[in-house]
Amino acid sequence: MNTSEENIAAMVRKVVTRTMGERPRRPIVNEQTISDLSPDSIHTIPTGAIVTPLARQIALERKIKLIEEEQATLGQNPSIEHIPDTGQTSRFSGSGSNANQPVVALGADHGGYDMKEKLKGVVAAAGYGIIDCGTHSPESVDYPDFAYAVARTVANGQAWRGIIVDGAGIGSCMVANKVPGIRAAMCYDQATVVNSREHNNANVLTLGAGLIGQNLAGQLVQTWLATEFGGGRHGRRVDKIDAIGDRYMKKSGG
Repeated sequence: MNTSEENIAAMVRKVVTRTMGERPRRPIVNEQTISDLSPDSIHTIPTGAIVTPLARQIALERKIKLIEEEQATLGQNPSIEHIPDTGQTSRFSGSGSNANQPVVALGADHGGYDMKEKLKGVVAAAGYGIIDCGTHSPESVDYPDFAYAVARTVANGQAWRGIIVDGAGIGSCMVANKVPGIRAAMCYDQATVVNSREHNNANVLTLGAGLIGQNLAGQLVQTWLATEFGGGRHGRRVDKIDAIGDRYMKKSGG
């Protein structure tokens, strides 16, 4: 690794450490860890580990597949039970679910359909019920319809949080943030998902299936669901975000 790459790697480690703050230390998989692996291999990383961007780049270049420990044992999760459609949505719940189980709304357009279907297992394995807001096939659809369905489901209290997947995650984030009470964040790595929860109390996560792989998406969802809001000064700022939405609701007579 040349001096420039070493400087970049050091900067990445510094940013990750600063972002994570005083939270309990998570294992960090860096570029050296990946460089020591054989090309075209599969590497299992500790659950909740932070994989640096440079490490992911090297893994991609060397065709090394990274799988989190929990995902490696998850498989198809046969405990997931399909409850038939009732109108617009479908519900899924893990075995042992109950009425007090938090529910996550999932939605996607055709570009995010495959990723959404696989993320159901990740969400269920984390202990949450699921409302599937569609789409239910890879046929071409319009992402605003499904982003709105997820955001509305969270805003009206049917779901605790929501996750939306489209090609880039940007358009769905714009749509969701039009719905009063929604704080949607488009995230693409561990630092952004942690920040969205700790600092912004995001209640909707949007992902770009064309920008990140399935394994990374699963890791991000696990981290996002498990990360608590930091409160304190962040609470004051989130209140100001919500107040802006309330102000425009009043102007429109909503």
